[in-house]
Amino acid sequence: MAESCNSRAFSWLVKSCITNPQSEPRRESSVSGHGSGKASAGNRNSGDRKTTLDSLPDDLLLECLSRVCATSLPATSLVCRRWSELLDSSAFYDLRRRRGCLRHAVFAVAVTDFGVCVANHRIGEESGWSLGSNSSCCAIEDVAPEILDGSFAHARTAAIGRWIYVFGRNVTFRYDTWSGGFASRSAMAFPRKRFAAATVSGKIYVCGGAARTAAVEEYDPASDTWHVVAESPRRRYGCIGASVDGVFYVIGGLKIGNGERHVESSRDARSESHFYASSMDLFDVKARVWLRSRAVPSGGCVVAACAAGGFIYVVASLAVELSFWRYDARRSSGGGEQQWCRMKSPPLPAQVRLDGTVRFCCVGVGENVVLVQVLGCIDDLLRRSGRSCRGLKEGLVLVFDSKVGEWIRVADLPEIMRRAACVCVEC
Repeated sequence: MAESCNSRAFSWLVKSCITNPQSEPRRESSVSGHGSGKASAGNRNSGDRKTTLDSLPDDLLLECLSRVCATSLPATSLVCRRWSELLDSSAFYDLRRRRGCLRHAVFAVAVTDFGVCVANHRIGEESGWSLGSNSSCCAIEDVAPEILDGSFAHARTAAIGRWIYVFGRNVTFRYDTWSGGFASRSAMAFPRKRFAAATVSGKIYVCGGAARTAAVEEYDPASDTWHVVAESPRRRYGCIGASVDGVFYVIGGLKIGNGERHVESSRDARSESHFYASSMDLFDVKARVWLRSRAVPSGGCVVAACAAGGFIYVVASLAVELSFWRYDARRSSGGGEQQWCRMKSPPLPAQVRLDGTVRFCCVGVGENVVLVQVLGCIDDLLRRSGRSCRGLKEGLVLVFDSKVGEWIRVADLPEIMRRAACVCVEC
C-alpha cells in the first residue's frame, strides 16, 4: 500500500475490515470420482474462502495500518475498536518511526479569552505556528470549569503517543493531536502548582509543587488512575521534570517547608535554598529508589530544562549571566561529574537579569532543544536597565542544533498563546 492513499483505496480498506453479512458463501460442489476427489474439493473450498483484513493477525494488520497516510489516521481509528487499540499501541509508533513516517512537532497549550487554544509547529519547516486544521480552540466550560480558578496558570504537559496530557492544580485533560478533541481525565491525588512531570515507559510521573506532601505520583493512562509510588527526599516548588533511560529527573525549584533538619542560621538557609535551585534529584522508576543528586556546575538557578537525545539540557541563570549545560544521562556512560558539559548560551542580550516577569519553557525535539519564551518581554527588561529595544518581545522561540552546536531563531509563538505549556509530539 502506498504512503498516500486516495478516497477509493481508503474506502476499500475500511470495507474489507469486516465481512459483509449479506454475502452468501459459495456452496460446495459435489464431486464424484475416484481416489483424490475429496482432496480436490477441499483445495477448491479453501481457495474460495475470502480473506479480509479482519481475519489478519495483529502483526500483519499493523503492517497495513502503518502505511496509511497521516491525514487518514483520524478516520482509520474510528473504524472499529480493534483498529483503535492497534493505532494507540507502541508497536504502531515503532513501525511508523522505522518507516520515517513520524515527524516531531512542538505543541503549545494555553488558556485564552477564547478558551483552551492549541498551536503546533514542525521544527525544520519554513511554515510558522499552525492554529488551523491540526489545532483547535475549545470553550473552557467544554473542557473543565475548574480551569477558571487559575489552576492552569502553572500547568505541566506530557505526551504519550498522539495524546497530550495537561495537568493543572485541580484538573487534568487530554488533547488528541489527530482529531483536535479534548477529554477530561482524573485529577492528581494532591493539588500541585509548578511541579515536575515527565513520561517514563508509557506512564506519567509528577513530583513537587505540593506544600503538604512529598509524594511522587504515577499516572496510568490506560486505567486513568493515580498511584503514590515514592516519597521525594526534597520538597521542591517551581521544579521541572525530564526523563532518560527510565530515570525521572526533578530539576531546580525552591525549597518548600523547613525540611527534616533544623536550619541553624540564615546563612545555612540561603545555602540550602541555593542547592535546591541549582540541583536535580534522580528517581529510578523501575527500582523505585532515589539515586545520588546532581548539581549544576555553574551554581546558577535553573531557568528551563528538558531531555533530548539521551541528555539533560539545563538553562541556568547566575546573576546577569545565562549559561547552557548538557548532562550525559545515558546509563551506559557511567557516573561522575565529568558528564556535565557547557554548551553555547542562548543568543539573548548580555547582562540581563531574568526575573519572574520572564519565563521560558524548554522542549526536547529529537536530538535538538527548543527554548520558548512563554511569558514576559525581554525588551521591557532592557528598557528598565536603560538599554535600547532589541526586538525580543513575547513569544521568542530559539532552536539549539546539537550537531553543530548553534542556536537559530524560528517563528515566534502566536500572540494569543501566552503562559503556554509546551511539549513535543511525534505525529
